[in-house]
Amino acid sequence: MEYSWEDNFSFWKSLFFVAVFFTIAPITIGVSLFSLISLKYIPKGSVVNTSGVRIYASLPNSFPSINGSVEATDARVEIIRQYLTNYKSSLEPHASFIVQTSDKYGLDYRLITAIAQQESNLCKLIPPSSFNCWGWGIHSEGTLGFGSFEQGIEVVSKGLKEQYLDKGYVSPEQIMSKYTPLSNGSWASGVNQFMNEME
Repeated sequence: MEYSWEDNFSFWKSLFFVAVFFTIAPITIGVSLFSLISLKYIPKGSVVNTSGVRIYASLPNSFPSINGSVEATDARVEIIRQYLTNYKSSLEPHASFIVQTSDKYGLDYRLITAIAQQESNLCKLIPPSSFNCWGWGIHSEGTLGFGSFEQGIEVVSKGLKEQYLDKGYVSPEQIMSKYTPLSNGSWASGVNQFMNEME
């Protein structure tokens, strides 16, 4: 059996690579272990310079912290505020007052806003300087006006409590039968829709 020059070269080449591997691998492992052991004995906070790279031997003793507080807010106010903002209503600054007054008189917090949407497109279609967004006291003989939106919110909320809820008119359909008796049902349908939009 004859060996060619190429077979002979291939054998010596393989032998060379095996020898290099078994020489370099232990050296590399030894250097790595030495480096790890050396780093273990470096005092805390000191910096090791290796090839211009900064390596911190330990984490700092103190960590930055974030301080803050959580304040509870009534989500209903934000629901009303966002609804009024979405429709660019002049009632928007009074969102908190709407919820407070609704609670004061035991009304659904959405009712006053929904009626204002149904009656005046959230105060866009009201008699000048009347601040009356609810069609409250508006009839053929004249128009009831308020001195401010807050006065209107107060008067209408109190009126709904005393003249409607206390007398059994609770749902928008029941309120409609007295509030706007000539409506074909569209008033209550609109109020219900607008209330649902604020859920």
